[in-house]
Amino acid sequence: MNHNDFLKLELYGWNSFYTADAEKHLTKGGAIARVLLEHKNRYRLYSSQGEIWGELSGRFIHKYRSRAERPVVGDWVGIGVRGGSEVAIIQQVLPRKTKISRKEAGVRSEEQVIAANVDTIFIVSGLDQDFNLRRIERYFLLANKSGAEKVLVLNKSDLSDKLDDILREVKKVALDTPILLMSAKYDQGLDGLSPYLAPGKTLALIGSSGTGKSTIINKLLGEERQKVEETSGDDYRGRHTTSHRELFLLANGAIVMDTPGMREIQLWSGDEGVADTFDDIEALAHECRFSDCQHRNEPFCAVRKSVDEGRLEPVRLQNYLKMKNEIQTVERMVNQKSVDHRQKAERLRKKESKYKSDYKDDLSS
Repeated sequence: MNHNDFLKLELYGWNSFYTADAEKHLTKGGAIARVLLEHKNRYRLYSSQGEIWGELSGRFIHKYRSRAERPVVGDWVGIGVRGGSEVAIIQQVLPRKTKISRKEAGVRSEEQVIAANVDTIFIVSGLDQDFNLRRIERYFLLANKSGAEKVLVLNKSDLSDKLDDILREVKKVALDTPILLMSAKYDQGLDGLSPYLAPGKTLALIGSSGTGKSTIINKLLGEERQKVEETSGDDYRGRHTTSHRELFLLANGAIVMDTPGMREIQLWSGDEGVADTFDDIEALAHECRFSDCQHRNEPFCAVRKSVDEGRLEPVRLQNYLKMKNEIQTVERMVNQKSVDHRQKAERLRKKESKYKSDYKDDLSS
């Protein structure tokens, strides 16, 4: 790949962060591409030669068994193309600048990476009957752990007659997070997105079904590219038809990603996201008499005192404790899984060693 090839990749967000790892791959004669769409076991890629479909190499599949290590939309990948083939072979995933991840749904303690190399996350929440502050806090935690900038988008402002009250409550949990108010359906407030839509920057819209993510994407694209449906009946839950993640290039050069609505927001390990999301509670915790205070029934707890005095909402503290407990549970599961793997490897090593020893004894007898 030459200088002009890398200039073409800049169209989809290539920058110097990835250069060193890319050069290691290119010494093997490969090329670089970005994942635009994942469809079952195939990927639509953008390379310096244009769009091409890609598949994982057999060696990649054998080496990387975890889903978190495999390509997702937004990833930069090293590829090779066999002579005469129209399908690229994905050989490696370049280190990610940012990643949005959660615990895989169900009982398995596996990380699920939702998207990679996103610069700004738009957390979209509808101001209808499905509006939920506690859910917003969970999305904040996902975003804070990602390494990307986050912005809260309150969509469907036309459906609420209590905007001042809602904004007052939202600001208590948003802290310093920018808040945008809009009604995408009626083209109101969309200009608030403009400062973030810079050429080469990648933006991802995340949120529950029916919050208007696809409507916002369509407005930005200037056409009905993503199918949308009205929210259903009295429960206001969305039925929109986004079923996959995909990158779209806007006319001004920004790159946006639509994502399916999340039914479950199961948290992945790492307390740093909790500290960033609830830094007001973390600050109060430093004033507790005991350093290991759990903020439940311990004496001289500054956090509980703040609740009793009306300075901290009880439901915010409950959500903080709930999410912290979830993350600690996941970390215990991950640690136990690591111990189990090491013990299994040790048993196999001892078994192999005994087999070799017995084999030598048989030869010498």
